[in-house]
Amino acid sequence: MEFINSWGDSARGLQLKVVPFLDRNILKPRNPPKIEFSHDEFFQIEDISENYKLYEEEELLYSAFCFNPEKLEKLKKMAMEDGVLENCTTFKALSAFVWRARTKALRMRPDQKTKLLFAVDGRSKLEPPVPEGLFGNAILLTHAMCSAGELLENPLSFAVGLVDKAVKMVTSSYMRSVVDYFEVTRARPSLAATLLITAWSKLSFHTTDFGWGEPVFSGPVGLPEKEVSLFLPHGEDRKSIHVLLGLPASAMEIFEDLTRQI
Repeated sequence: MEFINSWGDSARGLQLKVVPFLDRNILKPRNPPKIEFSHDEFFQIEDISENYKLYEEEELLYSAFCFNPEKLEKLKKMAMEDGVLENCTTFKALSAFVWRARTKALRMRPDQKTKLLFAVDGRSKLEPPVPEGLFGNAILLTHAMCSAGELLENPLSFAVGLVDKAVKMVTSSYMRSVVDYFEVTRARPSLAATLLITAWSKLSFHTTDFGWGEPVFSGPVGLPEKEVSLFLPHGEDRKSIHVLLGLPASAMEIFEDLTRQI
């Protein structure tokens, strides 16, 4: 978004607000590599629920679900109502809800391992921090994992707690370990029985101006994988969140019903 907004500034003849920083050496692997964590985000899950058959046999539907401030506040209250959590962010509550609802919609077996992956911005977590204006990605995937039975039989606070642990897992040493792990293995995260969430709800799409005003709407024209869900800001005040995802037709019907119950 720094690049896109700088592009817009240039198109309008303005000085760049952020000077591009292009040195990728700050994110290079160590020599020798030092893998300090297990990195279960790459863990290969067996699809014992045979969800692949649903995707093969049914039409894949894509839909967007709007969670307005009232719904988001209700989700946070649901996550804290059993007293296990003292506080809960919007992202953690919504991620936990979507993970649980999708798992239920896909009718996963109770003993099916299921994983949540989500992107974390590592710019402020690296020590020293990534310089302002790095025109490139400095993100990584963190994860939460449990059985479908644990996820669905426990209250929402259980899933939120797993998301919270996944967020806190990302430290400077963890990021360096991820870089080294990838350098050694060239592995890609397994997406079987997995939901991958990317939150764009705080990106500054709304400030982009190429000379004809701010955008009416911004977002992707499609999702890259069937396991991906995207959180987009919605509304003039950007306080609502659109959840985009794709599911087999029968699963989408269940997911829609679960969202209506909030």
